[in-house]
Amino acid sequence: MASMKEIRSRIKGVDDIMKITNAMYLISSTKVKKARKSLDATAPYFNKMQETILDILNHCGEEFEHKFFDLRPEVAGEDKKRGYIVITGDKGLCGAYNHNVIKMTEQTIGDNKHSKLYVVGSVGRSYFLKRGYNVDEDFLYAAADPTFYRARSVAEEVVEAFEQGELDEVYIIYTKMVTSMSAEPKLIPILPLHRADIEERIDDEEYQSYAVFSPTPEAVMDMVVPNYVKGIVYGAMVQAFCSEQNARMMAMQSATDSAQEIITDLNLSYNRARQAAITQEITEIVAGANSLKK
Repeated sequence: MASMKEIRSRIKGVDDIMKITNAMYLISSTKVKKARKSLDATAPYFNKMQETILDILNHCGEEFEHKFFDLRPEVAGEDKKRGYIVITGDKGLCGAYNHNVIKMTEQTIGDNKHSKLYVVGSVGRSYFLKRGYNVDEDFLYAAADPTFYRARSVAEEVVEAFEQGELDEVYIIYTKMVTSMSAEPKLIPILPLHRADIEERIDDEEYQSYAVFSPTPEAVMDMVVPNYVKGIVYGAMVQAFCSEQNARMMAMQSATDSAQEIITDLNLSYNRARQAAITQEITEIVAGANSLKK
């Protein structure tokens, strides 16, 4: 059995760790609330962007053609240059959050040699660079505290690459919160746009079209789509950040509970050791008293 001094030292060490994990839990909880509030505040604007795109499509009919809807059928599927915005975390201690995103990215890319990664977050960037993936090394963005300014910079970079023909398709891989207790990695296409996807995201009961486009629907589309893509990127960044903080909350809560259980067990061991020491002292005193009587 360990000595009382050793047990007290272990109790103090575990208690210090428990204070740290509990503090990290509270910090993550605050960050989640702040990020979700920011996302809820901006969601109506980007919903209106979707409605405007659908207005243009309905106004121009099925024959409408635009560069952002160009599926590039002349390029074979295996030859298409695909860009992936991959959102990971900047640090660990968040369970399987980073692992799940990285795993989905590797499964999605497979053996496609024309894929290019735009990685948000230092964990994913470090992982893919070490393994020789085609990572844009100038694309340096942190995952912490997402802002619309940062999302705009990310979106503008991939939109420009798509317009210049450097990319034929653009996707984003991130983690979406399903419930407060669970999250799952998601892969969604960004460019080119598909009319069916736009129509699917619009609530038919609330959607009404009364827009007039000036100077032309094409010119309006040139302005609206980049802003729409920024909205998708921003929403994904916030969802990923919330998922990361939620995963960290759960991991830290689990660590705190485990530390509390360890302290409980150590306290029992300490009490046993203390009781054994007291019993030994009493035995020695009684033995000494008996020897004096003799």
